[in-house]
This record gives sequence, C-alpha cells and structure tokens, in this order.
Amino acid sequence: MTERLRRVSRALISVSDKSGLVEFARALAAEGVELVSTGGTRKALADAGLSVLEVSEVTGFPEMMDGRVKTLHPKIHGGLLAIRDNADHAAAMRSHGIEPIDLLVVSLYPFEATVAKGADFETCIENIDIGGPAMIRAAAKNHAEVAVVVDPSDYAVVLAELRQHGGATTLALRRKLAAKAYARTGVYDAAISNWFAGQLSDPAPALRAIGGHLIEPLRYGENPHQSAAFYRTSDLRPGVATARQVQGKKLSYNNINDTDAAYECVAEFDPQRTAACVIVKHANPCGAAEGASLIEAYRKALACDPVSAFGGIVAVNRKLDAEAARAITDIFTEVIIAPEASEEAIAVVGAKKNLRLLIADGLPDPRAAGMTVKSVAGGLLVQSRDNAVVDDMKLKVVTRRAPTNAELTDLAFAFRIAKHVKSNTIVYAKDRATVGIGAGQMSRIDSARIAARKAEDAAKAAGLQAPLTKGSVVASDAFFPFADGLLAAVEAGATAVIQPGGSVRDDEVIKAADDHGIAMVFTGTRHFRH
Repeated sequence: MTERLRRVSRALISVSDKSGLVEFARALAAEGVELVSTGGTRKALADAGLSVLEVSEVTGFPEMMDGRVKTLHPKIHGGLLAIRDNADHAAAMRSHGIEPIDLLVVSLYPFEATVAKGADFETCIENIDIGGPAMIRAAAKNHAEVAVVVDPSDYAVVLAELRQHGGATTLALRRKLAAKAYARTGVYDAAISNWFAGQLSDPAPALRAIGGHLIEPLRYGENPHQSAAFYRTSDLRPGVATARQVQGKKLSYNNINDTDAAYECVAEFDPQRTAACVIVKHANPCGAAEGASLIEAYRKALACDPVSAFGGIVAVNRKLDAEAARAITDIFTEVIIAPEASEEAIAVVGAKKNLRLLIADGLPDPRAAGMTVKSVAGGLLVQSRDNAVVDDMKLKVVTRRAPTNAELTDLAFAFRIAKHVKSNTIVYAKDRATVGIGAGQMSRIDSARIAARKAEDAAKAAGLQAPLTKGSVVASDAFFPFADGLLAAVEAGATAVIQPGGSVRDDEVIKAADDHGIAMVFTGTRHFRH
C-alpha cells in the first residue's frame, strides 16, 4: 500500500462530546485547515476565538426542524463522497459549487447515555442521530480521499500525521479510521435496535445486532494460543465491565469471566440485610456465605473448600474494610471485587502488587431484565437474563414434614447459590454458608456425591469429626429425575431439600424424602446454567 497522501484543506466538525475539541480545532487551524461546523460545536469554537464557517453558509439552507435537518445536503455529502481525480465527479462539483471536505470529525448524539439515564421514550428518540451516521458512512466509504474521526482519542494521531506529512494524511491511517467509523455506527445502531426491541417487548426480533466498545485487548483468551479482547456493551450493569481497577496487574480473559460470575452471585444478597462473600474458581462458586460482617462471611465461605479457594476470585456485597481485606490477602487470591472499599482496605490490598482490586460503585440488580448472548457455530443464542429470585418464589411444601424456620432460611440461601453454579448443580448449606458444592456433572447424583466428598475433605482440613453436611440442607438447580440423587444427599446428612420439581418421578422422590423424614419444598423455577 502506497502512502497516497491527501492534504486536509477543509474539516467539518460536529460533535456532542466536546472533550479536547477546542485544542484539536486550534491545531487544525494552525495547519491552515478551514473549519466548518454546526450548532453547539460552532458556538464552542467561535467562543474560543476560532474562525469557523457555519454549515448553513455552505449549504445555503438554515438548520430546520429543531436541528433535525442541517447536514443532509448535496453540498455536504458531495464534498465527502467525491472522488477527487474522477473527471465526472470534479465536473459535478464545479457545476454545483461543491467544495471538498477532507476531514470529518463527528461524535454522535449520546443515545446510549440518554437511555442509561432512564429518559422517557420521546427523549430517547430525539437523541437518535441521523445526520451524523450518514456523514460518517459517506466519509468512511470515501476513505481513499477523506479522513473520518469518531473518537476524541484519535485527535492526537491525526495531528501527528498532518505535521509529519505537511498537512496530509496517509491511506493507512484513513483506512484504520474508516474501519473504526463503521464499527461506531454499527454499535450505535445495535444500541438503538435493541432498545426498540425492549420497548416493544419483542424477545425475538427478526434481526439482532450486537455491539461493544473496546475496554482493552487481552494478552490471550482462555488459552495462550487464543486471541481475545474485552468489550463493554450499552448495558451499564454494575460489574467487571464498568468497575474501576484500583490496583494490580491486568485482568486476563479467565479473570474477567470468573469475576463476573462471582459478582453476579454475591449480588443476590441484599447488603442492607446481610454481609455476604462469594469465592469463585473456574466460573463456579467454591464457597459462599452470609455473616454479620464481611470477615465472618469470608471465613465461612473459605471453610467450604479452602483448597479450591487458592487462586480464586473473591466478591463481597458491602464496602471492603481493612479487616476483611487482611483475611482475604492471607492466601493467594487473583481478584477482589466490591461495590466500594475503604482507603485502609485499599492500602492492605496494595501490599500485594499483583492482586487486582476492582471497585464497581454498586451492585447489579438480580431482578433486572437484560439479555445474555452465547456464540455457537454460525450463530448466536440470545436469551433474557435469569432474573428469578428465590425470595419472590412461592415455595410449596410437598412432604409430610415441613421445613423448620432455620431450614427455610438455609434452603433459600442454598437456592440463591445454586442459580450461579454450572449444571448439574447440588449445593449443601448450613447456617447460611455453603458446606459442599457439586458442579457441572453429567448426572445429578454425581454432583451430590462430589459435593459430599468435598465437604468431607474440608472437614478433615479443619480438624472436624464430621463433615458439615450433617444437618445441612440441599438445593438442586433442577428436578431430581430419580430418587437416587436425593438419597445421596440424605446419606450425606441433609435434612431438607429445595428443588424446582416437575419430574415425571416426583412422586417417587417425594416418597423417598418422606421415608427418611426429610422436608422438601418445590420452587417451580429451575436454574440451569451452562
């Protein structure tokens, strides 16, 4: 590819994001570039003492219809789309008095931010940009002639090229900017179309667009031979994508995936009601607990599976305090994520230079609607977020014995955690803490046995005479297809069971529970997770 330098003599600037605007425009003017602008952008430049031509002076038409029509004009789009060395294009430009535009700088109306603020329907509609995307696409198509900038972070790059090449840009830069420009309009349109689908309560629109803004490239994906990058969508849900990293080395692909799993799980616990901690390893909770304080919750969570917790992700639902931070940093931990943290806690974590601390500035709402996306070969699986919460479920006692109040508390706790464990899932809980977790097995009885075995190992590590599954409750993410899974839980010492129900063998499972004096409740809601 040759440099194919194109001198920038005229720039059209129309931006909603005015960060760095005046400095950039002043630098362009210093390079001899004529400035053309619209509305608020023109006012900001003129107020800064810059000479700037109003778009209406170029088109011969005033802005109209509350600013909806201003740049949609042949003298603008002709200036962007004309191929400079095409004789017919040049003749048309001369005939119609069209001057070339060599640089387009546009940031679109803040539609995504307007939606995030909870604006009403009409306000959101008015923040859908029309002229901006049209100009961006025109300039990007004609990138052989025109440079298009859609991100203030690219101002310095453009200025560097102009200075290096005597006021001109290279084809290489123009192509790079064009690719980014099309991605920007794609992400913008995806946000609008998905918002519209939500407004229409349409779970399966005929066309579905997905878009994101790069947060950062990652060193690699799940494995070192895979490339990866991290993107933020327009769904501004508090969590790993919106969190502020206070300290520590860069997050890896697996760190991000596990941190998301941990924070979504701990958000099930209302911080006004209780402190809670979740420890995640390989996207599955390996310990979770409630407590009167974060340190109590952490210690109870750690006791569930201290072996797996090594090198894990820790999420808490309250402001991280120094006492909890000291306990968490006693063993090797990859990431801590919290809604906020005290300065003392930050200092404690700061002593571990590689440990990442993320501040999310809030908890995600487990009841909030949303969309999750999974790629399959040649397609996308899109579904609504699992926002079912056990507190909202009407539990049905199906056994002769009803659970005690203490058992009910632990059953609700266990089912909260089961929602966030890979299927097939079995969770044993006692005193609002997990005491055994079986995840991701092909059969439910295997999950029950693995969870019990982990509880035995944890008991030995703690010097206990018996595993904490004795006298525990058990949660299953889906129904027991046979009584064998339930019997394995009974053998482990469970006294009460929570499960969705709905098996053709429910009667057999209920009978097995009654035969062993076990209390069982049905939720009517399952929590498969893959």
